[in-house]
Amino acid sequence: MSESKKILGEERRSLLLELLQKAGQPITGGDLATKANVSRQVIVGDITLLKARGEPIIATSQGYMYLANNIPSPIAERIIACCHTPERAEEELCLFVDYGVTVKDVKIEHPVYGDLTASIMVSSRKEVNQFIKKIKTTQASFLSELTDGYHIHTISAPSEKNLDEAAEALREAGFLVE
Repeated sequence: MSESKKILGEERRSLLLELLQKAGQPITGGDLATKANVSRQVIVGDITLLKARGEPIIATSQGYMYLANNIPSPIAERIIACCHTPERAEEELCLFVDYGVTVKDVKIEHPVYGDLTASIMVSSRKEVNQFIKKIKTTQASFLSELTDGYHIHTISAPSEKNLDEAAEALREAGFLVE
């Protein structure tokens, strides 16, 4: 944090909301913290409060996004089941995005917690690379490691044709569970 004045409480949350609504891409918690001159942990608390008030903010692997402005309504959306080892995650995600498909999330069925869903929101190779890099640098595990590689994705695209072509490519690569 710099030595400039901290932005407090509701004024800070209003600023965060405005920044997220105007952004054309995700904004990291660290970047928001710098703009508000507070710690990243304060931002996490503020985002939680904004979400509790009904603001459509999601946390993605690239940062926070305000859904109403940044995610156009897809013409086609599908849920697809896949299975692979962690080493093939990048290959799977690249197959999706190469067919114009956005991978919105990943979901597993945990034996104790039930359905666990994490937002991914990748729609380009650059975003896939950023996601994989973040997994590696943080030494995080993929959710699918809890279920022997089995997982579900919500995917969207401009057309059913994009989804069909991506599904066929996934089938040929051995990722699709049918």
